[in-house]
Amino acid sequence: MKTLAATSLWRDRRFRTFWSAQGVSEFGDRITELALPLIAVTMLDASPSQVGFLTAAVWLPNLASLFIGTWVDHRRDKRPLMIAADLARTVLLLTLPVAYWLDFLALGHLYVIAILAGTAHVVFNTAYASFFVRIVGRDQYLEANSKLSATRSLSFMGGPAVGGLLVQWLTAPIAIVVDALTFAFSAVQLSRLKVAPGVPEESEEPLLRRAAAGMRYVLKHPYINRSLGCATTVNFFNLMSMALLVLFASRHLGLSAGVIGVAFGVGASGGLLGAVAASPLSRRFGAGPVIAAGAVIFPGSVAIAALAGGPTWWKAVALAVAEFVGAFAVMCFDVPLNSLQAAVIHDHMRSRVVGAFSSINYGIRPLGAVVGGFLGTWIGVRETLLVSAAGGLLAVLWLVGSPIIRTRELTGLEPPSL
Repeated sequence: MKTLAATSLWRDRRFRTFWSAQGVSEFGDRITELALPLIAVTMLDASPSQVGFLTAAVWLPNLASLFIGTWVDHRRDKRPLMIAADLARTVLLLTLPVAYWLDFLALGHLYVIAILAGTAHVVFNTAYASFFVRIVGRDQYLEANSKLSATRSLSFMGGPAVGGLLVQWLTAPIAIVVDALTFAFSAVQLSRLKVAPGVPEESEEPLLRRAAAGMRYVLKHPYINRSLGCATTVNFFNLMSMALLVLFASRHLGLSAGVIGVAFGVGASGGLLGAVAASPLSRRFGAGPVIAAGAVIFPGSVAIAALAGGPTWWKAVALAVAEFVGAFAVMCFDVPLNSLQAAVIHDHMRSRVVGAFSSINYGIRPLGAVVGGFLGTWIGVRETLLVSAAGGLLAVLWLVGSPIIRTRELTGLEPPSL
């Protein structure tokens, strides 16, 4: 039955259209994730702390996720919001090559683009939670998340390699044009989807009161509150290393943009393997234990790159191995956790709950990036990566004694009564 359910998703035209929109924009994202810090490091001579601030700016809008999600919950049709978010990111990213051609490129411009594009990303993600359950049946949550995560992993394989080569051949600002076009494609594909709108939240309470109710739901929910603590800890320490990894690979390991992109791309094949393996591993060992294992291995994997030494080729291999292990582990963490959350959240609360969750989970990322940047300047970049790896191991403590780690299957889970 599981095989038939998985096959039926590929036969579903709506899912294929949605999958193509997500897949193409994910590839574009990988280019920008490499190009933005490279613009700062190689063209604007940014310091470690400035690179940390740039990474923080990308995630800063997530602090408002709770209020954005509460507003989104009041909208009956989430699809126009997702299309608008894609178009906004298209326009914003295109301003970077224009500034480059006019010789106006500056760090301040990068910060502004990062914040505004990040805001559009929050709107898209909070609407996505409700949209996803309109096109995928409950019995297919795990398979659908696995397929979407597999495509995301493929983007981590090909995106950085293509991005690195585009940056090397065409310069980083021109490479970002490709990402802008992927968002335009996503908007077109979403506009083709015919999905019945969900039932909006009908409460007449003020936005702040509804937002507070969403946060209370998250903090009191026996599954969501523990997963929030675990994911937030992982994200804080992961962003400490993420903010500095491109800088570390470029300046400390002496790798070119092309080699960095290829190493990231090769290493990201672990994500594809993890996305494919997450479902069978969850069925074999239970969703909870797989989530716990991912919470340990993912943050600790950056130590492999931090300890790299020797000839240039060996440093590139170490970077690729670190990416491979981390990418495999994060898929084993994300796929069952996202599916578990989809199963236990009430329909009319989804955008609010995702917003509240993201306000803390992703809202901690700017702090992690800034702390990473300052630590990189103070104690050294390599040392900061090792602190990040060690600190991330604490995340699994949130799962000890929780119902998550005891969860074997998702089919029997239901949202708690309100």
